[in-house]
Amino acid sequence: MSTPLDNNALKTRQQAAWASGDYAVIGTTLQLVGERLAEACDLRWDEQVLDVAAGNGNATLAAARRGCRVTSTDYVPELLKRGEERARAEHLNVVFQAADAEALPFADGSFDAVLSTFGVMFAPDQAQAARELARVCRPGGRIGLANWTPQGFVGQMFKTLGRHVPPPAGALPPSRWGDEAQLRVMFEGAHGELNVSRQHFNFRYRSAAHFIEVFRTWYGPVHKAFAALEPEAAKALERDLAELLDANNVGGPSSLVVPSEYLEVVVTRER
Repeated sequence: MSTPLDNNALKTRQQAAWASGDYAVIGTTLQLVGERLAEACDLRWDEQVLDVAAGNGNATLAAARRGCRVTSTDYVPELLKRGEERARAEHLNVVFQAADAEALPFADGSFDAVLSTFGVMFAPDQAQAARELARVCRPGGRIGLANWTPQGFVGQMFKTLGRHVPPPAGALPPSRWGDEAQLRVMFEGAHGELNVSRQHFNFRYRSAAHFIEVFRTWYGPVHKAFAALEPEAAKALERDLAELLDANNVGGPSSLVVPSEYLEVVVTRER
């Protein structure tokens, strides 16, 4: 008989992973995604906006640049500090608050728009996280998401990591948030309209070896995966990642450009 998944233990493990390395080194390169999402959600001046699992604040900054009143949340305080530094440098007025995506400390319907770029998709209890996004969004408001797809490069990278360092039994893959059919189930009964478009973000590095070096040093899940492996097993993971990167490289032999598919999602909250 299988042991039930302990979501709290998984969440603690995830927090440790995201707090390791320095996600901001990677996250800052993804700013374009936050800007695109802000436009897709048609954010307006003075709207109340919540960024959930904000990381170092890409969607936060995009919304604040459009005059929104933004609250930026994450369950890893170290990441919020990096977002706060960026907002301060741009003289943007943002509230930063530690919060769990599965238990948001806000009243029902508090926000005109609720955003998350590559963040809430990692919540262990996916159904509960979706309910919380819908709960704090006002009727007629928008929920804007950017989620890596299972078949895209990042989805494949996480599958590669999982072959070398298996996730806990029963854990749902984050890439479910990148499946339109699954999203419609998650937000069933909460949306008046759900619009999805497929987008690509291009990772740009010198080479596969350079990408692996950066991600192994700074990107929490990859950093933790390598740290969990003995030297020979780590070399095997490195080989598999290099093979995946080279197979997806469109930059030619002297550079690395790897497109990674994601879903840009705008859920209009049921009135």
